[in-house]
Amino acid sequence: MLPNKPYDTTRVFLTVIIVLCLSGCARERHVVKSIPQPIKKLVIPDKITDPSFRPYDINGEKYYPLPSADGFVQYGKVSWYGKKFHGRPTASGEIYNMYKKSAAHKTLPLGTIVKVINLDNNRETVVRINDRGPFVKGRIIDLSYATAKEVGLVRQGVARAKIIALGKEVGRLKSPQGLKPVLEVGSLTKGEFVVQIGAFKKKENALRLADRLGVIFNYVDITIFDDAYRGILYRLRVSKSKTLEEAGRAERKLEDMGFKEAFVVSL
Repeated sequence: MLPNKPYDTTRVFLTVIIVLCLSGCARERHVVKSIPQPIKKLVIPDKITDPSFRPYDINGEKYYPLPSADGFVQYGKVSWYGKKFHGRPTASGEIYNMYKKSAAHKTLPLGTIVKVINLDNNRETVVRINDRGPFVKGRIIDLSYATAKEVGLVRQGVARAKIIALGKEVGRLKSPQGLKPVLEVGSLTKGEFVVQIGAFKKKENALRLADRLGVIFNYVDITIFDDAYRGILYRLRVSKSKTLEEAGRAERKLEDMGFKEAFVVSL
């Protein structure tokens, strides 16, 4: 159980008002400040003989799927986003170009390279995460139009998918079996995570629910987001965590409370 903490509705209200004053009618997406994560080196073990663990050449550098102990594999739905977001800033600060390869993920560190497999047709691609999303329960990654074309997703819109995080080769290690790739790996499951309860059109509804949840969770926050399809939304997020595992427990607790559409997102 997370500790109870008195909650000041007035403080949340003032926070929302301040953000409104700063953002005005801004149409930009929120830019995320990535938290630096410790980098470690690892050697691909001999036992990995699966052909799916072959290296990928990206801009002259080799990337390998990470061993399970240090890696990240996820199953769910893949979707794509296009014209209405074209030319708008991504969470990384880069401008979204639907005709170039990129992707959005809820929790992986920005800059992470992932392999995306469309399980409905077994087509795959490799792409870099530079944005946050998709903000829908069950969808694990949003692809740019160019990336979606590579995996045959444009017409279908949504498909079953598997994503695998890749690590960059930064050297070779001599061994009795020959030269082994040495990979550079950052933390994929540590950082700052929260659980998003919902996105409300009416500020009053977000504030009302925040007041209720403030006596249960030690972190409650309302942020403003200009959605390309729905306009200004008030996102309600609770329960700040340092690991994905901890955030997952908070997500399950909220599901048990009736918030079936709650999902984890990285700050």
